[in-house]
Amino acid sequence: MSIAFRGAARVERVTDNLDTLGESAIWCSRDAVFYWIDVRAPALHRLDPLTGATAHWPLPDLCGAVALSQDHRLVLAMRTGVFMFDPAADSLELLVAPEPESMGNRLNDSKCDRRGRLWTGSMRDFGAATTGSLYRVDADLDCARMLPDITVPNALSWSPDDRTLYFADTPDGRIRAYEFDAGEGRLGSMRVLVDSGALPGKPDGATVDADGCVWNARYEGGCVARITPEGRIDRIIEVPASRVTSCAFGAADLRTLFITTARQKLTREELVAQPLAGSLFAVRLDVGGLAEPRFGA
Repeated sequence: MSIAFRGAARVERVTDNLDTLGESAIWCSRDAVFYWIDVRAPALHRLDPLTGATAHWPLPDLCGAVALSQDHRLVLAMRTGVFMFDPAADSLELLVAPEPESMGNRLNDSKCDRRGRLWTGSMRDFGAATTGSLYRVDADLDCARMLPDITVPNALSWSPDDRTLYFADTPDGRIRAYEFDAGEGRLGSMRVLVDSGALPGKPDGATVDADGCVWNARYEGGCVARITPEGRIDRIIEVPASRVTSCAFGAADLRTLFITTARQKLTREELVAQPLAGSLFAVRLDVGGLAEPRFGA
């Protein structure tokens, strides 16, 4: 199935996989492969777009995000902490636990900044309580809480000049833009990039293109929206699934936008109307993305 948009762009399904909660789209430029997760399976997926080959790794606990590291391994933000995962050995090593298990939270949206620090948000599963925080994990594994009182952390991304960090607490509905000190890894004043209700659905995962525009997956909105640094809604790309969860630029030229979706908690009638919910989609665009940073010094 495909959706035409502005004549040229077409959203296409790229694997047969149906995730319960597909999330955390990320492109590895070094290996020319795409990673994403199913939070609920839980599992890590990998796609080689040139061959169409996929690989899947079952995980022992809920996983909220995947990030790249400086070597061949991957960083996984899981229920109990941040882990290093070696796909070749199928092994997990705990790096740091930002919160004690007794808090009852899990980790969710996580991204690396261009200084090799991991930013990871915690939440009560399904956003059941406002008990989460946003943390910064440095390469030496020092962990600092940067924002408190979060319900569902999402939309982590940075402007190309590293002066702005974008973030959303999904139920709040706004996409926030914080002044960012890249050298110190500190947040400054906040402005609202997009207010609640300005777009369909709620803000989920996000990425930033080479022009500095934010691409935001809209959960329950059935689309990905491109937003300029000034907050203007530049375009909307419709997706044949209502629960759009994350997006990332990939391919050799970084002009393919990969889009993850979910099917969790859809009714039987909604699943009939959205048979491709939970699929991974992709669309070729006229703008390119930025290479994904890696964790570590």
